[in-house]
Amino acid sequence: MKSIYVDNAATTKVDEEVLTEMIPYFSENYGNPSSIYSLGKENKKAVELARERVAKVLNANPEEIYFTSGGSESDNMALKGIAFANKHLGNHIITSKIEHPAILDTCKFLEKQGFEVSYIDVDENGILKLDDFKKEIKDTTILISIIFANNEIGTIEPIKEIGKIAKENKIIFHTDAVQAIGNVNIDVQELNIDLLSLSAHKFHGPKGSGALYVRKGIKFEKFINGGHQERNKRAGTENVAGIVGLGKAIEIAYKDIEKHNEHLLSLRNYYFEEVLAKIPYIKKNGDLKNRLPGNTNVSFRFIEGEGLLLNLDLKGIYASSGSACTSGSLDPSHVLLAIGLTHEIAHGSLRVTFGKYNSKDEVDYIIDSLVEIVDKLRNMSPLYEDFLEGEIK
Repeated sequence: MKSIYVDNAATTKVDEEVLTEMIPYFSENYGNPSSIYSLGKENKKAVELARERVAKVLNANPEEIYFTSGGSESDNMALKGIAFANKHLGNHIITSKIEHPAILDTCKFLEKQGFEVSYIDVDENGILKLDDFKKEIKDTTILISIIFANNEIGTIEPIKEIGKIAKENKIIFHTDAVQAIGNVNIDVQELNIDLLSLSAHKFHGPKGSGALYVRKGIKFEKFINGGHQERNKRAGTENVAGIVGLGKAIEIAYKDIEKHNEHLLSLRNYYFEEVLAKIPYIKKNGDLKNRLPGNTNVSFRFIEGEGLLLNLDLKGIYASSGSACTSGSLDPSHVLLAIGLTHEIAHGSLRVTFGKYNSKDEVDYIIDSLVEIVDKLRNMSPLYEDFLEGEIK
């Protein structure tokens, strides 16, 4: 049986070059970077090299990069750190309705601590409604946090415009760029980004390793106490192997990003063309122009997404219906509901996200499998039968 992985928005396979560079730090170079002897100092150099690699990609300074355990920690560190450090200036935060749960759940936590949060609507393609966004800015607004590119529908937000508005109003601007890093060129200076979250396992690095960019001069409260690592902002012995892997992975990701994106775009566009031509009663979700190159999200009417995924799994195809962080929930995607889909249609969504290891032959196999599975599931659906008989539209 074939084994085809097309859930690269959830996680990616570690690149062989990345693994090779990481391996010595599990056994040979095992020193604690905070130690003063040579074994520790060598590992400190490795951590700092990774910091430089991340900073170079973002057009930032190395001292503005803080290593974390991943995107969720970086998001928590950004929102809580800024909120508590600036509560004397105001208590208002602006975000969107299609953020990752790491942002939305943190905002809910902050609301319980006395902060006010505005959740801005998006249009039918998932683009932030800028007019609504501008109207929500208050004298008490201390933070704006908008996702760079949505993890479910791939829509890329107007980050440059948002950054400009934030700067004009002297408001700190954070973006969750976990999905964007490795797919989009990001210059934090040009885009007026003050804080940015990223995670290595989204661009062929290891799980459990992430980073937070914080513009120099911005004060934020530490999120984890107990040590003086990361310039006294993130306590805990550094995950040296993970940090080394992150640094190497981000360097590789941007070495030939244009060629990488061309490959993903060819697969994505071919998939969309074929699935639309061969399967009726479906809907593409997300903006088709401002979109991550490897992202596809399609809703199939009269089908439950869980049944679709299980049948794909039986054929060796690994995809998803949305965020891996909410895969255990029976509720429809909050992102799909935010762009106007009904519960019924949202439940039948399939997210296929391509990566550098995927091929056109794999897309053909996925399409053929989908045609077969969709036909089988619809023939079992009472709703589909009612639709064919004209009882529902």
